[in-house]
Amino acid sequence: MGSRARARWVLAAVGFTGLLCAVLGAVMIVALPSIIKQQVYKNVRIDPSSLSFSMWKEIPVPFYLSIYFFNVVNPKEVLEGKKPQVQELGPYVYREFRHKGNITFNDNDTVSFLEYRSFQFQPNKSSGSESDHIVMPNMLVLAAAMMMEDKPMALKLLMTLTFSTLRERAFMNRTVGEIMWGYEDPLVHIISKYLPDMFPVKGKFGLFAGLNNSDSGVFTVFTGIQNFSRIHLVDKWNGLSKVSFWHSDQCNMINGTSGQMWAPFMTPESSLEFYSPEACRSMKLIYQEEGMFEGIPTFRFKAPNTLFASGSVYPPNEGFCPCLKSGIQNVSTCRFNAPLFLSHPHFYNADPTLAEAVFGLHPNETQHSLFLDIHPVTGIPMNCSVKLQLSLYIKAVKGIGQTGKIQPVVLPLLWFEERGAMEGETLHTFYIQLVLLPKVLHYAQYVLLALGCVLLVIPVVYQIWSQGPEDAKSQPGPAAQPDLLPSPVIPLLQESLSGQPTSPKA
Repeated sequence: MGSRARARWVLAAVGFTGLLCAVLGAVMIVALPSIIKQQVYKNVRIDPSSLSFSMWKEIPVPFYLSIYFFNVVNPKEVLEGKKPQVQELGPYVYREFRHKGNITFNDNDTVSFLEYRSFQFQPNKSSGSESDHIVMPNMLVLAAAMMMEDKPMALKLLMTLTFSTLRERAFMNRTVGEIMWGYEDPLVHIISKYLPDMFPVKGKFGLFAGLNNSDSGVFTVFTGIQNFSRIHLVDKWNGLSKVSFWHSDQCNMINGTSGQMWAPFMTPESSLEFYSPEACRSMKLIYQEEGMFEGIPTFRFKAPNTLFASGSVYPPNEGFCPCLKSGIQNVSTCRFNAPLFLSHPHFYNADPTLAEAVFGLHPNETQHSLFLDIHPVTGIPMNCSVKLQLSLYIKAVKGIGQTGKIQPVVLPLLWFEERGAMEGETLHTFYIQLVLLPKVLHYAQYVLLALGCVLLVIPVVYQIWSQGPEDAKSQPGPAAQPDLLPSPVIPLLQESLSGQPTSPKA
């Protein structure tokens, strides 16, 4: 009898363990999603105590800026009125360093900050050096000519004389370093002296001269500490709730985030909206597909076909016009009235006549579309590639001899890609804490429930089995006891009374 008692104690322990596992699994199924959601809310808000704060403050992801220049092959022929031909050169790659400073937490659940940027040339990742020469339009001459188009002829002739005296031409041959970070030019000194508000850089002129060792303006964004529904959304930029560059209130709105983190728990119906100081406008990306990045589930967002569409194609964009063609955005109002245009590289997704007007352009979705891969649970970017092109509208201006017989054309100057992907220790920590651990807990709840059910069934099965053939032999036959059925409960009750066996009453 001792062995049977021990067996019953073992079965009781197994049953209790099964019950405990089943209850724990059921509780986890009910409570775990809420617990995970609360932990995500706690750790993605802009709070010094959150896990993501250090990542937000000092971006650990290595960003690279890749520049592709359009070298003009036939500048003399262009001045004679022929079709331009360009040759893409690059990439010239720069490591981009970002960090936030002047961080101030405000009383209205917002934080204000400046994000500083600096660039460092990466020869080993580049297809050339900063000493490579590029032939491209002389922006100072051609932009100034366009600005003088409706001025009196006397002023135009005076400008022509000034250009001739300074030996300025419509096209220039400069090094990559000069085009990027600035070059000395007597015309720049004259403009700085007599037209000080025309360009922000004094002494030198370069397409990226104002970006190195600079900031992108004062952003004020919601922290999500008090009101999570507005987390990361921009409240103000440089103290403004909206800009004044465009011709409609909708286009002037500052919408979305500052472009680094978004609200968590995204769905395929979510969109990515952010304000870009470089583009002087808010942009919205749309969901494309699910994917995986280094084992981490992601949502890929891309630019809609309407991002740079003209107002005639997409009426909400009417405020960004006047528009020469669909697919390019006139940014002259926020770039000192220079006839500059923003688009996808090689005029991808734009009016086909734009690419057809220049030899050497080959729009391609794979190479020229932009995307952001976001971890949908946290709203943190895993992998991003933002590609944009800067072009200059040029044409002959009567009275300014340097413009020759140039036919009206939107001529690409360069396109660039800003790319960053999480890697190294940051990626490993992110994967362990925000992907692997929740996944283990997700499966653990069902394993515990299933294990509990199995352990609960074992005592029942054993009890039925123990009352099998041997107990059947000791029971009276059906003829002697027609109304009595064997009961597995009676022997257990009998032996629990002082350990002495008794016989059931007939």
